[in-house]
Amino acid sequence: MVEIWVPIGFFVSIATIVGLVLYFGHKTKHEVQETIRAALEKGQELSPELLDKLGHALPSPKSDLRRGVMAVTLGLALIAFGYLLGEEGAQEKLMAIAAFPFFIGVAYLGLHKFGK
Repeated sequence: MVEIWVPIGFFVSIATIVGLVLYFGHKTKHEVQETIRAALEKGQELSPELLDKLGHALPSPKSDLRRGVMAVTLGLALIAFGYLLGEEGAQEKLMAIAAFPFFIGVAYLGLHKFGK
């Protein structure tokens, strides 16, 4: 019975983290829209520079580089953890898990290199 709670807890924690990131991202965007709406209702003129700073429509290439390096590093750390753990079968399982952040990181590094 106890063996089932560990994977359930793992996936619930991942779902909780993803949910919190999405919630706070949405909340931030909503607050920016409310700020712009309140400024327009008061008759204030909004400059294009201010709207650009508030909008952040596309991530910068620098953020793609940071995300890529962090994701590749996370993937490599999981692979190293699998080898250092020393349990039979742990290497293959952790390498399978590590493939996700590793290839996401490679994709971000590609966006940094080739995206203009």
